Amino acid sequence: MKVQRGFLVGAFGMVLVAGGLIAPPPGYSQRAGADNRQDARDVKQQGREDARAAQADCKAGDEKTRAECRKEKRDAKDGAKDAAKDGQ
Repeated sequence: MKVQRGFLVGAFGMVLVAGGLIAPPPGYSQRAGADNRQDARDVKQQGREDARAAQADCKAGDEKTRAECRKEKRDAKDGAKDAAKDGQ
């Protein structure tokens, strides 16, 4: 019985060691990707805020139509999306 128990303890120990070697360390696995995604979100959010401000300024003036103001806002948001993609 002692031989069987010793074998099981040894096998369990080897499984734990092998699992520790195969699994990546938790601090390094996802951090860079998460930072890149957060940076892209921040760039896009800033682009949205800039687009809102540009549209409000456009509406305040009388030199452009509503459609032209919407196009200006859309272009500003698209530019922010492109900037976020380039940053990744």
